[in-house]
Amino acid sequence: MSFRLQQIPWNLVLLMIVAAGLRFTFLDIKPAHFDEGVNGWFADELLANGYFRYDPTNYHGPLHFYAVFLSQNLFGRNLWALRLPTVLVSLAAVFLCWKFGKRLGRTTGNVAAWAMAVSPAFLFYGRYAIHEAWLVFFLMLFAYGALGLWRTRSSRDATLVIVAVTGMILTKETYIIHLTCFALAGLLTWGFAALHRERVPSPPALFYTCIRTVEQWPRWAIVTPLVLAAIVIVFFYSGNFLDWGSLNGLWQTYAAWFKTGVHEAGGHAKTAYDLWGQWFLNYYWILLFARFEWPAFAGLLGSIRYLLPGRGDIRWIAIYATGTLAGYSLVAYKTPWCIVSLLWPFLIVFGAVIEEAAKRSKPAALGVAVVVIACSGVYSAKLSYFDYADHSHPYVYVQTDPGIRIATEPLLGMASRNPEFYHVEGQILLKSYYPLPWTLGDFTNVGYYGNEMLPPELDGDFILVEGNRREEVEVLLKEPYFVREFKLRDGMDNALAYFKVSRYAEWFPNVKPEFIPGEKTP
Repeated sequence: MSFRLQQIPWNLVLLMIVAAGLRFTFLDIKPAHFDEGVNGWFADELLANGYFRYDPTNYHGPLHFYAVFLSQNLFGRNLWALRLPTVLVSLAAVFLCWKFGKRLGRTTGNVAAWAMAVSPAFLFYGRYAIHEAWLVFFLMLFAYGALGLWRTRSSRDATLVIVAVTGMILTKETYIIHLTCFALAGLLTWGFAALHRERVPSPPALFYTCIRTVEQWPRWAIVTPLVLAAIVIVFFYSGNFLDWGSLNGLWQTYAAWFKTGVHEAGGHAKTAYDLWGQWFLNYYWILLFARFEWPAFAGLLGSIRYLLPGRGDIRWIAIYATGTLAGYSLVAYKTPWCIVSLLWPFLIVFGAVIEEAAKRSKPAALGVAVVVIACSGVYSAKLSYFDYADHSHPYVYVQTDPGIRIATEPLLGMASRNPEFYHVEGQILLKSYYPLPWTLGDFTNVGYYGNEMLPPELDGDFILVEGNRREEVEVLLKEPYFVREFKLRDGMDNALAYFKVSRYAEWFPNVKPEFIPGEKTP
């Protein structure tokens, strides 16, 4: 028994307990984000239609929607089920980061994994039901498999690479940027090695070695994963083989993506951070690194060290990381959660720098790592548990205000008491209303009319409307209503929630209606 206990990687056990505790604690503390509502709605549509119809202008693959669909059907339509897939894949990324110690050195893997476990961005967005955590995991899996091929040329590592590329394709169109940067980093790594007169094979010799290696593998070792990968991609993008026309979206998405990502940016351009124009330099990402992601920022600075003679594997990751950062800086479209795709390789470089420094002074190097990571963790907990709705924080972006509960709690509360309330008539007159279609997804009779339209008759059991339309709405109402003011998100004016007295009097006991037809509103 004592021998077996000695074999348990207790550092990994502690790491995963901390990472899981941080991600699961108060998971439903904040209301669903705008994008979470959209993703949850897509999962609901998958259930309603029987398959997911891929839209190339949505810029996201179908994998996450299927995962949310499965989670909600297993655990119910709630915030925990909505966010569970992202939390699990975020934890898998922390574990995989630790596994890099097998390829790059134990200290490198440990330091990088702890930095990822407590990173403000990885924790904050690891508790969001969005696609980025999936992309990070598959990017890391690609690098892990590629490093394995570099060293052992094992068919198992080739399978990992194939799985990783398949996962990227099923997740987000930006995989093309990362694969390009991985390839260019490989060429530059070889070039730097040749420049420093390190022993490296010539490109023809390397190509010949790769061909000979593949020839020695069993045929099934490469053919089987390739065939399965193709089947999986076709399955998901063709809507379970029910919507073959959507397969064209695999390449059609890039025309729309290039237009939005480079030129229009859909309102998400960060031009305030441009230096002499977008195409010269935009320092938005670097500023976020410096303000909130100190281990990654240290890794960014440490990347300079790998311009000098040193380890080729770390140099490859450092060049890839820097190239991806430059690529994302050139793209006009910038939403802060994309930062997690940029952080992870710099965390590995940070771990490698600490491991190299530890050879000279282990206490000093590890002491620096502990202090930097601990400070990052304290700030991370503050952001995720206390400041999650602070709209002045760059990470709190298009976040639904907790005030939305003023509008939703009476609806959900009465429906939980009496299921008949899932069939009340709702009328929503808001210019931007997500995540409400997901939040109220169990309600069967809700109409969404935007900010300018009006329903044929304005007499819903509940009505949500822009605050500046109060007079326009109330002149059409024929029954008494309880009226509550609420905020949906930052950047929007306060809205009003009307609850018909004949329906919701039980929720507002001994309260006089704020609106009665014919009486002047106070």
